[in-house]
Amino acid sequence: MERQAAARGISGGTRTTGAPGKARESYFDNVKFLTIVLVACGHAWEPLTYGSRAVTALYLTVYAFHMPAFALVSGYFSRSFDMAPGRLKRLVTGVVVPYVVFEVAYTLFYRWAQDDPGYPISLLDPWYLMWFLAALFVWRLSTPLWLQMRHPVPVSLALATAVSMMPDAGGDLALQRVIQFLPFFVVGLVLRPEHFARLRTWRVRGAAVPVALGAVVAAYWAAPWFDAGWFYHRGSVEGRGVSAWVGVAATPALFALALLLTACFLAWVPGRGLRFTALGTGTIYAYLLHGFVIKSARFWDWYDHPWLHSPAGELAVTATAVTGITLLCANPVRRVFRYVVEPRMDWAFRRAEPQREAERTAERAKVTAGGG
Repeated sequence: MERQAAARGISGGTRTTGAPGKARESYFDNVKFLTIVLVACGHAWEPLTYGSRAVTALYLTVYAFHMPAFALVSGYFSRSFDMAPGRLKRLVTGVVVPYVVFEVAYTLFYRWAQDDPGYPISLLDPWYLMWFLAALFVWRLSTPLWLQMRHPVPVSLALATAVSMMPDAGGDLALQRVIQFLPFFVVGLVLRPEHFARLRTWRVRGAAVPVALGAVVAAYWAAPWFDAGWFYHRGSVEGRGVSAWVGVAATPALFALALLLTACFLAWVPGRGLRFTALGTGTIYAYLLHGFVIKSARFWDWYDHPWLHSPAGELAVTATAVTGITLLCANPVRRVFRYVVEPRMDWAFRRAEPQREAERTAERAKVTAGGG
């Protein structure tokens, strides 16, 4: 009964409307919104970690799973990608175009803020958070291949482990990072609604509480000496000052830790429609735009005020991050930036054959009606 109730919460529960005419499940919109909130908090906390062990513990805990969770959810919603013309069009308009626009915009912003007009624009070297759109492009193109494999998750993990041991595997489009996060995307590809239903039973939720608390305690213990760079996956393990062979154990261990904490997070995400549920449809806007605020805080030393490094200041920073990311998911922001984040671009693509045939049929019917 418990599992059946959870299943109803996933596949037959409250729905909200995202794109016109398309029903969206409240649970997954809640997941997407709460995940982008964690992304914003993690970025906002980073300057506070240098003086607060407690903030560092929270930062490490969140960074252990928030981008893996983002990749996993992206994989789950990419299961139907099959190289069909319509889906390729959406890949271009929803991933490639925003990547180009915001990669250029961030570079120009850096030039202006840092008074460095010579800073190069490079579409092959993602700046700051743009790596995730490059990753999404590569992952989604590879989706049909992973769906044909018998054991896609072990294969992708083996590939990520091998890449983590190669100091010169970075290349263009942040490929080293892209491949090291790939296993989480592949996990999302193989998940089904019933898997989320099993997570949301009260038995699993109860077990998730001590696991999450244990992770925070462990992070607090490790905060003075642990290098958060392990969770970034930006380069090889040798960049962390260890032997390349450490990657054989470290990459699978970090993968297992991220999946465990992601499961704890997903278990407690509400399944019903809430006030913030509809905001889950606008997380890509918040992701792309909040980087300008985060980088502004770094460029102009907003964190230099001592009060911000007090407990009250840390709470204020957290509240500001949550409020700011919420506003960036809202409809007014989406209306302003839709033309660059989700452009239609019908002018750039051929119409699908069924659509053209329907239009020709309608035209013939008009001619016939006019001549009769």
